Amino acid sequence: MSDQPIIQLRGVAKTYEEGRLLALDGVDVDIDAGEFVAVVGPSGCGKSTLLNMIAALDRPDEGSIEVAGHDLTRRRDLDHFRREDVGLVFQLDNLLPTLTATENVEVSMFGRLGSQRKRRQRARELLELVGLTGRADERPPKLSGGERQRVAIARALANDAPIVLADEPTGRLDSQTASQVMDLLEQLQREQGVTLVVVTHDPTVSSRADRILHMLDGRITSDASAVAQVATT
Repeated sequence: MSDQPIIQLRGVAKTYEEGRLLALDGVDVDIDAGEFVAVVGPSGCGKSTLLNMIAALDRPDEGSIEVAGHDLTRRRDLDHFRREDVGLVFQLDNLLPTLTATENVEVSMFGRLGSQRKRRQRARELLELVGLTGRADERPPKLSGGERQRVAIARALANDAPIVLADEPTGRLDSQTASQVMDLLEQLQREQGVTLVVVTHDPTVSSRADRILHMLDGRITSDASAVAQVATT
């Protein structure tokens, strides 16, 4: 791992509802390239807000955020950053129901790979990687929940982003399918070296991580390896 964290937050604060709702309260955290970090805590503690900050989907009121060498608090052209440097996977797969699995993956490559042939080839390769070769021409309504999440993961990887951010990626899946999805994400983290940050309520998901960040009331209250935390329970 690099000496320089791929994700670094310093003093990050965020409020909503004209300052009445404190979502993040001076968060400091470093995440190294290639780490698998789980973010856990009760609903409303700031987990998803933290992920949105790293993804540049929202801006902090205070503090600094550096991700993949970019200062997100100063940078203005964030569309390029979101397209090139982070892949996003959400609890709701957000696939376009009228497009095939292949076409859903292709959509994320518009503006990057100019040729439709190249986009189609790349999408097919990614669907093979996530075990969906035989389902590439199906539309989301014909796919199971686990298959749709696999398409979403393929889409997140389409532009070779070094960071994958997942917000409750198994929240709507049964335990067996959730395990398969997490097996896939772990495989990508190990074999392709992606940095994986997963927000989850599921202890079976967080126990797989290298580190677990516990959040409460907008703060990180503990930061330890998953092995160390399991040993103390």
